[in-house]
Amino acid sequence: MGRARIMLRQGVDCEIEDFYERQAQVMGEILGIPPEEAKNKIEKLIYRGWEPLFKKISLLPHLSETLDAFRKAGIKLGLLSDFPPEVKLKNLSISEYWEVFFSSEETGHLKPHPAPFLELARRMEADPGEILYVGNNFSYDVRGAHGAGMNTALIRPRWKKRPPKDIPCFVFHDYRQLLNYVIN
Repeated sequence: MGRARIMLRQGVDCEIEDFYERQAQVMGEILGIPPEEAKNKIEKLIYRGWEPLFKKISLLPHLSETLDAFRKAGIKLGLLSDFPPEVKLKNLSISEYWEVFFSSEETGHLKPHPAPFLELARRMEADPGEILYVGNNFSYDVRGAHGAGMNTALIRPRWKKRPPKDIPCFVFHDYRQLLNYVIN
């Protein structure tokens, strides 16, 4: 699946009418199986297969209190994921914070293509330049959001090297830093 996703990301300029069909086609080519069989494998192993893993994920420290503070401050929150986010959000008990959440797959593109980010702005009824997009992956989140005209922030553990400086982004290591940056 990883190789298929990389190949789909590399085709950032091609228009994909049905993302799920194209993903199955690419995966089928990699595995040497028909697309329909690949589609079944993807559904079983990835989309449904990851659900139990989401139950084991724990929130990063201070995320809930940060989201709660943003909500109390009247900040509209949206979430964009490269996989359908509903199950993950439900298992993490943070569904109630988001006015908008959806998968980039719905746009026919994966991050860093600008289409998912522009769709996020459209669904949030905001100009891309009014949005601070917070991500955990420089290549997909920061590059994609910046390419769509958004301001960017990156959560990064202290032990990881600093991201490239070719795109301006606020780097934080703890959600309290993000809260302080946004509210103050």
